[in-house]
Amino acid sequence: MQLGITTFAEVTEAGVSPGERLRQVVEEAVLAEQVGLSVYGVGEHHRPDMAASAPAVVLATIAGRTQRLTLTSAVTVLSSADPVRVFQDFVSLDLLSSGRAELMAGRGSFTESFPLFGHSLGDYDALFAEKLDLLLALRHGGPTTWSGQFRAPLDALEVHPRPERQLPLWLAVGGTPESVVRAGTLGLPMALAIIGGQWGSFAPHADLYRRALEYGQHDRGTPLAVHSHGYVCLDEAAGRREFLPRYRATFDGIGRERGWPPMSDASIETLLAPEGALFFGHPERVADKIVALTRTLGLQRFEMHASHVGHAATMRSIELFGTRVAPLVREQLAA
Repeated sequence: MQLGITTFAEVTEAGVSPGERLRQVVEEAVLAEQVGLSVYGVGEHHRPDMAASAPAVVLATIAGRTQRLTLTSAVTVLSSADPVRVFQDFVSLDLLSSGRAELMAGRGSFTESFPLFGHSLGDYDALFAEKLDLLLALRHGGPTTWSGQFRAPLDALEVHPRPERQLPLWLAVGGTPESVVRAGTLGLPMALAIIGGQWGSFAPHADLYRRALEYGQHDRGTPLAVHSHGYVCLDEAAGRREFLPRYRATFDGIGRERGWPPMSDASIETLLAPEGALFFGHPERVADKIVALTRTLGLQRFEMHASHVGHAATMRSIELFGTRVAPLVREQLAA
């Protein structure tokens, strides 16, 4: 069972510049390794409130400060990217880190990258399907011949540098059955983003994924991960005062952009409940929820998104996640 941390390098503190925030992210990743966590992920966004628009660059900096962490994007918005450049970036990261890189590709839940890189949202899924096809061809190795609708063709071209191993590729899924089936039939590890509602409602997705793996004649044990938001604290009353207003402000801000209603007190309490999608509270409470989720969905990895509060509070949460939550999870799952 792998446990890790993800971030979008959210800029939550007044007066913190994007540069300072990115340097904080590196320190958070270094701490994650020091407290025994396995994975650190950086997501791609193109917004003023999130500083990580180039995850591979941030992860390469982290690679120079760590020795064991698996370094993953969380996610790379493949639909609006050039698969050749993405492949080169993550192969380079893998070479620099001595085989610790992963590429986690997704369609993207935010849309800023599409006009920025000259793509139409009307082609949202077609772009992803085509670019994933090219990425898989590049990952297969050797000279690549490929053609599609949205990009110039490749005619027996080889992309450099070449990897020393096959680059690990995950698909990140927001919960649509079509995306789950795609991951399974391709035999790719899948990460489910569970950021709302109750995690138990995603059990059918885990079952569908394994049936799709079987249909595609792939190993039913192909890794499945969950990515959820969380905050670990020793004093839950203080944690509520510190974390919940900022967490709520983040989602209310996104909701205003998308026409969603503000989060109600009742919806917050539903998220905090044992089957809720927010992994908040005392280490024992968080560990119990992760163990229940893992047993129900059959997970191999859990990634906690931990960036809604300031840097100092995030560091405390990461430390508790590594030193208190992770041992409890491993002990309970071993039992």
